[in-house]
Amino acid sequence: MSIWIFFKIIGSLALLIYGMKVMSEALQKMAGSHLRHILATMTKNRFTGMLTGMFVTCSVQSSSATTVMTVSFVNAGLLTLAQAISVIMGANIGTTLTAWIMSLGFNVDLTTVIFPAFFLGIMLIYSKSKRYIGDFLFGIAFLFFSLVLLSGAGKELDLEHNPAVIEFFSSFDTGSHLTIIIFLLIGTLITCIVQSSAAVMAITILLCSTGVLPIYLGIALVMGENIGTTATANLAALGANAQARRAALAHLVFNVIGVIWVLCLFYPFVNTVCQFVDYNPDDHSLTPQQLATRLPIVLAAFHTAFNVTNTFVLIWFIPQIEKLVCRIIKPKTQEDEEEFRLQYIGGNTIMKTPELSVLEAQKEIQLFAERVHKMYNFVRELLGTTDSSAFNKLFSRIEKYESITDNMEIEIAKYLDGVSDAHLSDDTKAKIRSMLREISELESIGDSCYNIARTINRKAAGKEDFTESQYEHLHQMMELTDDSLTQMNVLLLGRKDNFDINRSFNIENEINNYRNQLRTENINDVNDHEYSYAIGTMYMDIVSECEKLGDYVINVVEARMGLRKSN
Repeated sequence: MSIWIFFKIIGSLALLIYGMKVMSEALQKMAGSHLRHILATMTKNRFTGMLTGMFVTCSVQSSSATTVMTVSFVNAGLLTLAQAISVIMGANIGTTLTAWIMSLGFNVDLTTVIFPAFFLGIMLIYSKSKRYIGDFLFGIAFLFFSLVLLSGAGKELDLEHNPAVIEFFSSFDTGSHLTIIIFLLIGTLITCIVQSSAAVMAITILLCSTGVLPIYLGIALVMGENIGTTATANLAALGANAQARRAALAHLVFNVIGVIWVLCLFYPFVNTVCQFVDYNPDDHSLTPQQLATRLPIVLAAFHTAFNVTNTFVLIWFIPQIEKLVCRIIKPKTQEDEEEFRLQYIGGNTIMKTPELSVLEAQKEIQLFAERVHKMYNFVRELLGTTDSSAFNKLFSRIEKYESITDNMEIEIAKYLDGVSDAHLSDDTKAKIRSMLREISELESIGDSCYNIARTINRKAAGKEDFTESQYEHLHQMMELTDDSLTQMNVLLLGRKDNFDINRSFNIENEINNYRNQLRTENINDVNDHEYSYAIGTMYMDIVSECEKLGDYVINVVEARMGLRKSN
């Protein structure tokens, strides 16, 4: 029988974690890009940042989701480190709502609303426009159902009449700071392992509500859970840049500092909270029913008091926390710029939503576009390089960039393919299709750059050179192509609402007309023996490749603007 109850408890915890996950993801999908805009725009100062973090966390019911989102925005350059720290502080306040929801689940019979929520949820899931509301109802129904099951399992355990359990917890001296620290570390460890502060809070409420776990030790577990929950963001930031890792570390530093000062004032602080909710830890006359009703409220009240007080104490020290984490995490030595390394996306996708993943991929595509433009500038430089040593070095650099563009296309496509496995909105699906088209065309731009470089290399290996007139025409054609690439990067780095696509089309028309003009002139010049047929062929190869490159640029622009391919 005890084994069955054990499985019932761990099954209920699994259901709780799953319910929280489904509910949080559904809320994030319903909010869509609004969460990104809220986080990016409503963080003008430390107080609005804190309120934003609190609001978003209350909305998505997951401080881990908010924190990981914030770390990702820092990684993508959308938030400064100071803004991120204030948002994370607010997220700690927002997460206290979860504890209150759980205390409600242990105090109120929720079976009357759970099953109607399941029924309504399954109906809405099959509705295209309301499916996220259905997901949310399912998630919250699972959450409440798990709390009902946990509460029932706690009663079945009958721990308050188990001498061995009572003796075990009674053996700890609740008046000793060492005992409090031991339970704090236990709470931290369990939260790090299960990656869910909600699950640890549920276990703590279950044990305290039976009366076997003294409230002081339960509160120590809650404090440990506050430290353990920071592991999610720190794991998510492992592959990120230095600023993102600092933001994740700031979350840990914030909670550790809070725990330290609360430990120094532990008993007065806890007793004040207990008095506030009309509970006396030294009163042993309460019945099991009264304990089951009162103690979940005490834990939720402490969780709120701890996070609110800690935030209002430390919000004045954000610059100092920023300096501390910057001192702990030094930026890596600048890597060789020609080394292939994705900056914004990687293998770690903990707690990421499709909306956030698409944002990060978009930042990576911007970097991809900047790299191909840089590669093109190397090609322009190569055309005017006469020193053989400098020429060979530059050509090797272009070859390396060509390899980078190939790898970037593959890795970004692989990442987007992984994102597309999730339950996506139609808008996100359309974005992913456009982005896949963009990276394919960007890789083709890289190929064109390499083809031009190879033609210049062939010309350099021969005895004949371009005429002064040919050089002038090539530089003019390359200038037009450079304008086209510049416009493409303006679009990718900015908002498409503000972009004048006609300018890109006009440049493309100029490139096409100039190519046609040069083609006619080349035939006449070869016939007039101005230069050889071989040099004329290499000359037109470069001109044609520039025109192709312009086509690929237009394809990227059309993909970004959501237009169909025109060539």
